[in-house]
Amino acid sequence: MDFITQLPLSKSFDSILVAVERFSKMAIFIPAYGKITALDLAQIFINYVFLKHGLPASIVSDRGSLFVSSFGTQLCKHLKISRDLSTAFHPETDGQTERVNQILKQYLWMYVRYHQDYWHTWLPLAEFAYNNSEHSSTKQSPFSLFMEEIPALTQSIFLKNHLLESYEQHSNQYRNLSKKN
Repeated sequence: MDFITQLPLSKSFDSILVAVERFSKMAIFIPAYGKITALDLAQIFINYVFLKHGLPASIVSDRGSLFVSSFGTQLCKHLKISRDLSTAFHPETDGQTERVNQILKQYLWMYVRYHQDYWHTWLPLAEFAYNNSEHSSTKQSPFSLFMEEIPALTQSIFLKNHLLESYEQHSNQYRNLSKKN
């Protein structure tokens, strides 16, 4: 688990908690706010990880204060979750999450360049796109490994979604900008 921080404000969010399951590479992207407490992190963990996927056997994270707080330590101890903390100044210890962070940043950069105040609305699609893509090490998508099936895709899902309209508006804005230049 790791945070992508210091993002432009989107609604009230300025960071993203990224959790990646080690075997399937299934990722969860959770919008968060910068002044999060250990108690907030525990609630996010319960709502987004535990309730949807169960308890992990272990968590790999950096040595951020939220992850090493006494509350976080006690929570993991009581839930019997092993904590593997990265070595100081060596984020590659959790290289898997760091790679996913880079992919997510690139995805958001491509879709949210012009107006950066609504990136939180793209997170569910970014998560779906990542989890539905083949991973280089497994040669399968996280969906196919984690859920043993690939989600059905139909055009009607996207046609009803406001994000398609946002994408069209976004494209038109860039087209108009490029004509002016």
